[in-house]
Amino acid sequence: MQSHNLLPISNPSSPPSMIIPSASSSLSGITNTMLFRSDPHITSSSTILLVQDDDDVDSKIETKPLLSRAFSYTSSSFSSFVKQQQRRRSIASESSLLSRGVEGCRQDMGRAASDTYIVTRLSFALLRYLGVGYRWIVRFLALGCYAMLLIPGFIQVGYYYFHSSQVRRGIVYGDQPRNRLDLYLLKNMNGPKPVVAFVTGGAWIIGYKAWGSLLGQQLSEIDIIVACIDYRNFPQGTISDMVKDASQGISFVCNKIAEYGGDPNRIYLMGQSAGAHIATCALLEQAIKEAGAEQRDSWSVSQIKAYFGLSGGYNFLKLVDHFHSRGLYRSIFLSIMEGEQGLRRYSPEVMAQDPIAKNAFSLLPPIVLFHGTADYSTPCDSSKSFADTLKAVGVTAECDLYDGKTHTDLFLQYPMRVGIDDMLDDLITMIHGDNSETIPANSTPRKRLVPEFMLKMARSVSPFNDHSTPCPFNLIKSF
Repeated sequence: MQSHNLLPISNPSSPPSMIIPSASSSLSGITNTMLFRSDPHITSSSTILLVQDDDDVDSKIETKPLLSRAFSYTSSSFSSFVKQQQRRRSIASESSLLSRGVEGCRQDMGRAASDTYIVTRLSFALLRYLGVGYRWIVRFLALGCYAMLLIPGFIQVGYYYFHSSQVRRGIVYGDQPRNRLDLYLLKNMNGPKPVVAFVTGGAWIIGYKAWGSLLGQQLSEIDIIVACIDYRNFPQGTISDMVKDASQGISFVCNKIAEYGGDPNRIYLMGQSAGAHIATCALLEQAIKEAGAEQRDSWSVSQIKAYFGLSGGYNFLKLVDHFHSRGLYRSIFLSIMEGEQGLRRYSPEVMAQDPIAKNAFSLLPPIVLFHGTADYSTPCDSSKSFADTLKAVGVTAECDLYDGKTHTDLFLQYPMRVGIDDMLDDLITMIHGDNSETIPANSTPRKRLVPEFMLKMARSVSPFNDHSTPCPFNLIKSF
């Protein structure tokens, strides 16, 4: 004979009647327990626990409420419970965001500390190469005075560089240090636009992508996208590293610029000073690879519509002594160029005279070399001689000389003026062609960035000019 013990469990708002067998019901010889809810014959909507004992087993079951008596499923209690849970999740979310923010701040500080260490270490390494001689001290002081006189322009350009929505800074194009580039986009992207891939100068030592921000701002105002390519400087890298970095940056522009509104069929390569030399070497190395059917990078010389070289040097067998006299000592320059053999290997004009590379030069796009006749840092004869050598091997090439312009006039001083900028006008004509006359009329009017008297003073103290004569304004040194 089986006995039944009915144990009431308080649950005022129980759902409709149902039977739930306990987990132990499937085990033979063990007490079976069932939960009954809201039977209509039981008053007060109570639920009961039926305990069924076997005849031969005396079980003593300690019963505990399945739910706390204080817990209620009333609507007000449930709403309060939900709000409490939401507050807990909100607090947890805020704590998570705070912890992520702290962690991100720590990572940024770590990167800044790492970059500072690298720059400091490279600076000391560079000082060991340069030595602390009288000539370098004078030139650094002159460079400081030059920069201070142009500071009004630098402030305005710097504000544009850091705050304009048109500038995309620090886009990664490779896995090496400083494999970054800046993009200067247009306000109105109504169709694919021509692109200038620009390699900045800096004597192979102090180059940086932000140096091209003035050119990027001006060209973007006349419907031209600009990509300023950064690269490793000496002593962080030597010339082969710089050329490799530039080639990777050019590859990024050729293959990715369409995603930013650029026209992949109208890509122009340009370099200034040391950047002109590096860009030329990258272009020639790519042509040699293609002519020799070697494994080449992920871009082709045929993707470059034209090359513009500004104030560049192209024959270091002739220029090494000139650079030495200007303070870039022969020992340092040979270290940058990877020895005596590097002077020949990385001299584009010498490469053009090599019969083995003749087929490669036939692949080159049209080449235009810009140079000022009063350039004492890299004499204009360098561009004239290279253009003549290119023509001799069948390359479409020309050299445009600007009378009385110095090494920095074409790139800094004149763009900071209001008025005619011959080189900029020539660029517009070569890139936009028949539309070159209408583009400036529709662009934002240029404004003067630096007062004229400060520009003249900056020109007079510039370390890039010749100060061996008392009147550097009107003299043009023949080379």
